[in-house]
Parts: sequence; C-alpha cells; structure tokens
Amino acid sequence: MPLLKLYRLATVALTPLAGPLLNWRVTQGREDPARIDERLGFASRERPPGRLVWMHGASLGETLSLLPLVERFIQRGAEVLVTSGTVTSARLLCARLPAGAFHQYIPLDAPQFVDRFLDYWRPDIAIFAESELWPNTVAALSARGVALVLANARISRESAERWSRLPGAARKIFRAVDLCLAQDPENAARFIALGAPCVRVGGNLKYDVPPPPADPARLAEFNGAIGARPVWAAVSTHEGEEALVLDAHMDVAKTIPELLTVIVPRHRERGAEIAALAQARGLPVALRSRDGEPSAGVAIYVADTVGELGLIFRSVGVVFMGKSLAAGGGQNPIEPAKLGCAVLHGPYVDNFSEVYAALAAAKAAARVTDASALARAAQYLLSDPKRMRRMGRAGAEAVEKLGGASRGIIDAVEPYIAQVAIEGR
Repeated sequence: MPLLKLYRLATVALTPLAGPLLNWRVTQGREDPARIDERLGFASRERPPGRLVWMHGASLGETLSLLPLVERFIQRGAEVLVTSGTVTSARLLCARLPAGAFHQYIPLDAPQFVDRFLDYWRPDIAIFAESELWPNTVAALSARGVALVLANARISRESAERWSRLPGAARKIFRAVDLCLAQDPENAARFIALGAPCVRVGGNLKYDVPPPPADPARLAEFNGAIGARPVWAAVSTHEGEEALVLDAHMDVAKTIPELLTVIVPRHRERGAEIAALAQARGLPVALRSRDGEPSAGVAIYVADTVGELGLIFRSVGVVFMGKSLAAGGGQNPIEPAKLGCAVLHGPYVDNFSEVYAALAAAKAAARVTDASALARAAQYLLSDPKRMRRMGRAGAEAVEKLGGASRGIIDAVEPYIAQVAIEGR
C-alpha cells in the first residue's frame, strides 16, 4: 500500500533522530534513562529457553489488563515477555509480574529497531492489548510467521472512522491480525468492518485483573494517621477536575469539618500544582511524596506517588473516578469496586460505559454532573457508613460476576500455542 510504504520510508529516514528524541523525552520524565537502549530494540536481559509469549500494552491500563493472561500462560509452562511504552507502567509491572514473566520497553516503530527486537526475542506468539497496532511491527511479525492476537480488543468509534478513511492501509494492517478477541459485539463489528479476518467476542480482561496490592506496614501506617476521620478519594483526576473536587470538599466540610479528601492525580507530576490550588482556597494540604502521612490538621492530601492505589482503595469507602467531569472518557472503576468502594463518576465515561452500566444496575455507582452534585453524593455516603458499605459490597459482587474472560481467551489462543509446539519454533 502506498501509504504504508511511505510510513516505512519515513521511519527509516527518521531513525538517526531516535537518539535525540529519546534523550529529550528523558528530560521530560517520559523515558527511563537506565533502559533507553530497550527503545532501540536492544535487550537488557537474556532470552529464556523454550516457548516465549510476547504480550504488549500501550500503557498502564492496557498492560495491567494482561496480567490474568500472564498467569495462565505461565501455568502452561511458557515464559512471558511483557512490553509497554511508559515509565509508570514499567515500574508497576516490575513489581507485579509473577515469576516466569519479565518486562522490557517496546522498541520505537522503526524497521531497524523492530527487527533487532524480534531477532533477539524470537517470540512464538504475540498478544497485543486493545488496538495497539504499529505498522512496521505488524509487518515484521507477519514476515516471520508469528501469529498476532488482539486480546481485550477495543477501538473507539472515532478511531474506527479515521481508519475507514484509509481503507487500503486499514485492510493491510487489520488483515494481519490472526485472531481478534473483542471486548463486546459493538467493538467486534468495528474490527470486522476494518478487515480483521477472524473476530470473536472474548469479553473484558479487566474484570479478571486482581486488585492492586498494598504493603501491610504502609497500610497500617496510613490508616493510623487517618484515625477515625471521615475520608474519601478522588482518583485519576485530570486538569480541571481537582478544582471541582476542592469545591466539593469545602461544601462537605461545612457539615463534616474533620473531613479528609485524598486526591490521586492521573499524572503524578501535577502534585505541586494541585497543592497550590488547595492553598489558594485556604485549605491545609500535604503531598505524600514530600510530607509523608497526613497529619491531623491536613484537609487535602495529594497522593502523588506511584503504585499505591491499593493502599488508597483499602483505606477509603467512597471514590470519585476522574476523567469524567472536566475531561472525557472516564477511568476504569473496576479496581475500587473490587475492593468494596462506593463509586462516584461524572457523565463522560464512554471508554468504560459497560462497566459503569453494570455498577449502576447494581446500585454500586452514582453519576454526578458538577461540584455541587459531587458534594451531595459524597456527604450522603459519608454520613451513613452502612449505606456506603452496602453500595461497596454491591460493586464487588457486580464485577465478580462479569469476570472469566481470561479463561475463554486462553482457550481461543490455545490452538496457536499448540501449533508452535508441533512446529518446534
């Protein structure tokens, strides 16, 4: 296809700029300087002997959704290479991957880097999360005869429409996918329309992801600092939402003056910015990265660290999920629901509409439209702990019933693994 050939030529021509680009990204905190060579296709460890399953997710949410599959492949005797492209996902995966699995950064999608990566790791099968398809990587897998599976596959209506305006390139890319396991019938229909040759509904792996862990000592220390204070959390917030959360806090604090509000921004580097917003309102604020545990006088606690959502979700009973009020699309509410939190969210949750619909049907989540509505909902739940716990239990039961996708996906992929064993790849 002319467009894909042009893309390939462009990535070849721009290869000399990869080093300066990655060095600039290091200065922005978006690359790990100790592992920068991985982005150029160089391995930082030895390839294990035997069968190797390559799993890839773009960033944190996608890679975490693959954890149930990682466990099941390891149980079948395979080693698992998990790749991602963000520093945050790498840090969490290195802490959460079981024995038999390991992490590397995905190489930049230039032929030289992709070939170097594949020549070294020689994966027996590639399983990518959602719709993370890079043209040069897809072409290289196809040239090597490595089966490519899309698991937990989803593609937004907007992305599908953009691909449909490039029909030649879309057919070339999506026809290279050996098996597409879509999250639901709606996503399956989009992949079929784009040319994927074998599409099935496989369910949503995110229901099978275990809840985030929490260090018992840190959890005890955090809960000891909170004591008997009423506490709630706003998690994965985006710019514009923290101001609404602070306004809601001030409303609730009129009747619950000892209230502690925990804010966990989606981008941790915004912690100081959020603290400044709280200070401008006259609210006592602390940053977890700087000040440690929340003291008795702190009203707003900004949890600007990585890998501690398990601690937060186990310490609060009410969670507002961000990217749903000032920003759109929503964030995944499954983890707080699994840990028994009542869930609040804004109207813009299209990226996780099925999950929120299930929680709403179970009376485990409530939709709010602005700061006043958020304050009323938080106060309603915090003032009645029994109601709050009942709502949390309903959410845990709802997401538990929706699990099981990993079993079906393993069954669907099994023939490809068996073929690898027969051929002795």
